[in-house]
Amino acid sequence: MAHNDDIPVIHRPDTAMRLRLLPAAPLAAVLLAALPAIAAGPTAHAAHATAAQALTDGVVKKIDKAAGRVTLTHGPLNGMPGMTMAFAVKDPAWLDTLKPGERIRFAADTVNGALTVVKIERP
Repeated sequence: MAHNDDIPVIHRPDTAMRLRLLPAAPLAAVLLAALPAIAAGPTAHAAHATAAQALTDGVVKKIDKAAGRVTLTHGPLNGMPGMTMAFAVKDPAWLDTLKPGERIRFAADTVNGALTVVKIERP
């Protein structure tokens, strides 16, 4: 086996084994890149679709029509704990109907890389 001086080698005098240590960054990158493929399975898409349609209680805190966002305080949502955060909205016209302090039930999903309110119901 050829020896590359750039890769550290551990010599074990009690055995004939030589362990080659790979640089951590490239190995971590390969493992991280493989995670979506490992996690995906026949039910992964169905579970994601179900989570996207699950309604969560929320309270409207702020409406930003210029940015097309609504800030909501919400309970657990898509695996996240309850918190207050801003969301994009699927339909900007919804921003005209919401009012600060209003209680709603909503579903959110990732759309074009942004967590987006995709469904709103009033209790």
